Amino acid sequence: MKKTTPDTDTDADALDEGREDRHFVTALARGLDVLRCFKSGEERLGNQELAERCKLPKSTVTRLTYTLTRLGYLHHVEESGRYRLGMATLMLGGTTLGRLDVKEVSRPLMQQLAIDTGTQISLGLRDEMSMLYIEICRGHSIVTLRLDIGARIPMATTAMGRAYLAAAPENVRQALEERIQALDPAAWPRVEKGIRQACADYAESGCVGSFGEWQKEIHGIAVPFMPGGGLPLMVINAAGPSQSLSKETLLDQVRPKLIATVREIEQALGARR
Repeated sequence: MKKTTPDTDTDADALDEGREDRHFVTALARGLDVLRCFKSGEERLGNQELAERCKLPKSTVTRLTYTLTRLGYLHHVEESGRYRLGMATLMLGGTTLGRLDVKEVSRPLMQQLAIDTGTQISLGLRDEMSMLYIEICRGHSIVTLRLDIGARIPMATTAMGRAYLAAAPENVRQALEERIQALDPAAWPRVEKGIRQACADYAESGCVGSFGEWQKEIHGIAVPFMPGGGLPLMVINAAGPSQSLSKETLLDQVRPKLIATVREIEQALGARR
């Protein structure tokens, strides 16, 4: 007799009951069942393993993982052909965030940088047309920004968003720029100028900035990086109130330390792989 875990029994019972309920969406239940397979802490699972755990045909699981990947709930790791939880699961309770090596590695280095520079140091990634903060560190300054983990900021006018655009593959950047232009055609000439400057700055120094262009009281600079391990392009920024953090201070004093910190994070993540 095949053994099953209590969770498996519960899921199976719920699915059986659901088949008798005309309001029950079986495809949705199966998709959530696929996501639950990652709860044990494993980072990567293939379609065959998922099919065995969900007790579904592999062809069905393949369609489910494709859909979940398109929606951002799974991320396909091309090197292994397997899947890991995607960034969209952040919206479902922070499951992925708790397992990100990049957060564990980055936080102490970001915290030290925040203390050394008196700025707010944030780690973020793209979520549709916004940048999403997934980690924030603050120094000892009593004047700080009111932005917390989970906050979303614009892509086109912030340092973090521009850093993403500057480092993204050309086809991705072009597609995003077309969407940005469509959202506000009147503002596009000004916005495009800022993006082009960011691309030039990134090519020259590896760092981009935004000085009052998103909100006049905020100055910031940002550096993009690839964390590896199947994770998407991420960005670390340093920002603060413009009244106490000048453009010159950010570029002359903070920028070298920010770039060095990001390089240190990259090296630490590389050593873990």
